[in-house]
This record gives sequence, structure tokens and C-alpha cells, in this order.
Amino acid sequence: MAKQFDVAVIGAGAAGMMAAAVAGQRGKRVVLIDHAGKLAEKIRISGGGRCNFTNVNASHQHYLSDNPHFCKSALSRYTAQDFVALVKKYRIAHHEKHRGQLFCTESAEQIIDMLKSECLKGEVAWRMPCKIESLEKLDDGFFIATDHGDIEAASVVIATGGLSIPKIGATDFGYRIASQFDLKLVEPRPGLVPLTFDGPSWEAFAPLAGIALEVEVSTGSGKGKGAKKGHFREDLLFTHRGLSGPAILQISSYWQPGTPIVLNLLPEMDVAEELIGSKTTVKKQLGNVLSQWLPARLAEGLLLANGFAPDARLADMADAKLRKLGDAINRWAIVPTGSEGYRKAEVTLGGVDTRELSQQTMMANKVPGLYFIGESVDVTGWLGGYNFQWAWASGFVAGQSV
Repeated sequence: MAKQFDVAVIGAGAAGMMAAAVAGQRGKRVVLIDHAGKLAEKIRISGGGRCNFTNVNASHQHYLSDNPHFCKSALSRYTAQDFVALVKKYRIAHHEKHRGQLFCTESAEQIIDMLKSECLKGEVAWRMPCKIESLEKLDDGFFIATDHGDIEAASVVIATGGLSIPKIGATDFGYRIASQFDLKLVEPRPGLVPLTFDGPSWEAFAPLAGIALEVEVSTGSGKGKGAKKGHFREDLLFTHRGLSGPAILQISSYWQPGTPIVLNLLPEMDVAEELIGSKTTVKKQLGNVLSQWLPARLAEGLLLANGFAPDARLADMADAKLRKLGDAINRWAIVPTGSEGYRKAEVTLGGVDTRELSQQTMMANKVPGLYFIGESVDVTGWLGGYNFQWAWASGFVAGQSV
């Protein structure tokens, strides 16, 4: 005989545990189901093991979605300050690292323990590891067949995340359930992911792996249906296969295959004007001049890639050639050949189309009692704690509504 619950939450990650805890503490009989043997692995590995659990600046402007206003309601009803208050209640030491990003001072494990404690307060039942074999709609709820026995629940909350980092158990379960109930999906793709380059145009830069510097990066025109324009100032890292670092992870969520990203490697300086103005006073080789402003290996790589000899004298260069070099540094447009994919992606862009959901409750409009939260939904935050804040906020709203 099927075990009876008011709410079945599928996915025991950030959003799922939040939803289960909130619903349980409202007096609902809640079961939390997960196929993994290890709880909340994504929380555990985030922020280098210290969990960048929110961003004090979180607002709807820090999220990408085909329906950009959808996330406003949840984010306003459960704010970063609300989550910080919970963290303080559990006396978890934390600090602000960079641009509003909050991290645990000790360990991400503290956030997992806190959420487990919140679920315990709500007397949430656990089923993990537990494989779901089927989910069916009944007249008055749902029937869930699992390898640990059958479950009937009045409401089901899907919190199974996206496709990123498959090695810790990411699956397409949420998308399959959405498709089963004829809910539209925005095509998923990797987000917050390193970009890759190959071919002759990249050969000069392949040896630069390990070089890092602060840059400005942009992509997109913002024109046309679905087009998004991104612009960030963050650190860039050269890798063996391409580019990474916060600047690239951020811009990757805006980048469209086949289009360029534009890098300004010296955002504080008009390089062409500086070089032209120095011609009469600086008796140095071009490579040495650039090495004052850029890492020496990068300066040499840029010169060679753009047809300049590093040992050429600055005083001998025509102004037009120096302007070309300045453009190559201040407006370096390059087309990535791809990305490192879900293997290295921190999040999944796309997911359940938010037009299918109520922004007040996260429930599917045409399937009463079925909710989608967290990364399974087409709401994706910037790097820096924003995706966890969406997990907390969407989980809270669903937990209040079931």
C-alpha cells in the first residue's frame, strides 16, 4: 500500500531542502526523495568547499530568463537578507569576499547541516538513495512508484536541478517530467562555463595557460528576439584549451555560438594613444613597452598573433600600425569554437519555461499540485551566489504554497 504524504519533494539539493523544510514547518507531511547516496553535493563543492551561499545585491537584474520578470516575485518574498538571518541563527561564521558574495568562513557542510536541521524541525521524511520509477497524476494528487515503495502525495515539487556537473549526479529528470505533462521547455545549455578555442588563430595563445588578469568582456548586441547583451569586468584566466576565470564564466551565459566575445585587456588605458604618445620619448622595443602593462608572455603572444615583432622599436612604428595594435588589446574580438560543456558548467541555462508556472507559487498552471523550483526552471543567475539565492527563494515560495 502506498505511503501517504501531503507533499513529495523530489531532489534534496538547495531548493528541495528549502521547500521541504518550509512546508514541513507549516505542518505538512513531507517526504524528500533523492537518487543520490550523498546529500547536496553541489552545495558541498561550491565556492571551493566554502559555499558562496548568497549575494547581498541579488535582484532580478542578475538573472537570465526568456521571461525576465518572472523571478521578481520570489526574490522579493525571500531575500538574501532573509537567508543571512537563518545563517546567523545557526551561528555560522561567514564573510563577504567580492561584490556582495557571502561565503562560509569554515565549510559548506555547515549550510547542509543547517538545512537538514530545518527539515528535522518540519519532521520531513527522507528517502535516499531512492530511484523513482514513475510519476502519475491522480484525481486528487500524484502516485510515485519508487524502488523503496510507492508514495501518494497531494503535491509534488520537482527540485532536481539541471544537467551541469554530471559526475555528481545531474540528470534530465525534471525536464522529462515537464515533457510528460506537456509543459514547454526553453532549450537547456551549459552556463557559467569556460570557453574553448582552436585552429590557427589560437596557436599563439595556447602556450599562455596560467596567465590571469582583470579585463572587461562583452558579447551580444541585445537586438533581435531573445538576444541578450552582456558586459562584465572580472578576472580572466588563460587555460590549455581556451579561456576561463570569472569574466569568461559570466559572459558564457550570454554568448551565442558563432558570435564573438570582445575583450579589453587594459580597460584603464587607451593603448593606441599611449603608444603613439610615447613614440618620441620611449626608446624601447615594442615587447618591452607592452610588458610594463601586461604579463610579458601575454604581450609577446599578442604581438606575434597580430603580426608584430616583439623586438621592433616603438619609435619606428607607423601610427596606423599602433592603432591596429591598440585595437587588438582594447577591442580583441574572438569567436569561441565552443565551451567545456556540462562537465565544467556551474549551471544549466534554460529549463521549464516560466510561462508555464505561477510566479506567486511556482506551480504549473495546467497541472494543479505540480511545482518546479531551482535550476530546473528557466531562471539562471550570474556567478557569485545568485543561483543559490534563486534556490532559496523559489524553494521558499513553493514550500509556502503546497
